[in-house]
Amino acid sequence: MSFEEETLRKYALLNAYQHGGKAQPKAVLSKFFAENPELKGRARELAGLAARIVEEVNRLTPQRQLEILREKWPEVLEAGRRREAEERRLPPLPEAVEGKVVTRFSPNPDCVLHLGSARAAVISWMYAEAYRGKFILRFEDTDPRGKRPQPEFYDSIREDLEWLGCRWAEEHIQSLRLETYYEYAGRLLRQGGAYVCTCKPESFRRLVSAGKPCPCREQPPEVQLERWERMLEGEYGEVEGVVLA
Repeated sequence: MSFEEETLRKYALLNAYQHGGKAQPKAVLSKFFAENPELKGRARELAGLAARIVEEVNRLTPQRQLEILREKWPEVLEAGRRREAEERRLPPLPEAVEGKVVTRFSPNPDCVLHLGSARAAVISWMYAEAYRGKFILRFEDTDPRGKRPQPEFYDSIREDLEWLGCRWAEEHIQSLRLETYYEYAGRLLRQGGAYVCTCKPESFRRLVSAGKPCPCREQPPEVQLERWERMLEGEYGEVEGVVLA
């Protein structure tokens, strides 16, 4: 067996093992030429050889493919497994410090978890675990008009997270923490870090489109706090007063 045939067979078996027993000629050739770039001048000849070898390999059962790899090229099989493990590893967080990473998963309890939500939860939990940090579960249930929370989904989400193995260090329910949010909003308004906008929505959108600041931003803290008190007392209708930072 020639060097070219043996090498192509090796990568055909590895590619088949990695893809459910069916190798692809292009993938095999790509791997071959990456290792042997000096042979690219024989691309047409080697493409025909690769196609024949891939056809032979694909006729084997996945079990037989694995047996041959273990027998003749165990180091390639092990390298492939290491590479797969590295590809599954999460990329590092820039400037993260072990013990200080805090992540959170913030579902709205208006339905059961779907795959996208589960993926976000798992990734957040994995980062917290990787850096020996803290994973927080926070229920976002303060938008009853847009996403009305349902009591049964709080426990449903908890059960799903436990089934996924995502154990949280803290749990917060936003609707039970409104007084805390109000306190910090007041602090921001007093410090000039936020303002109460009373512009009409269409006027505000025009200002944003024109790249102009909202005139409410220029009002002094005492005016902002007065408007804030009026919001808390319910004197403004919906979206007539909005706190912005």
